[in-house]
Amino acid sequence: MRLAFMGSPGFAVPALARLIADGHDILCVYSQPPRPSGRGQHLRPTPVHEFAAAQGIEVRTPKSLKGVEAQEAFAALNLDLAVVVAYGLILPPPILAAPRLGCRKPGFRPC
Repeated sequence: MRLAFMGSPGFAVPALARLIADGHDILCVYSQPPRPSGRGQHLRPTPVHEFAAAQGIEVRTPKSLKGVEAQEAFAALNLDLAVVVAYGLILPPPILAAPRLGCRKPGFRPC
């Protein structure tokens, strides 16, 4: 399946790792933008961002998904599914509707 993963905190990393291990085609990872951290207030990427980058997966860090440009970029991925684990941004209807099977949290089973 052609997937995008949307997540930020460390507890989302195992879900991404499992999707990779299961052989899914992860086209892109969306994560919160890097934030200042520590005494020097250096920008630090999220744990999901760091893990995805180490795996050679493209990481996108938009501040918002409300803009037409961000929504068109997401739709252009032609995804089957987007997996969402504590991403941290509200997903507007065009984002939710873009993947063929929608956006799902892990463990979701439709009725």
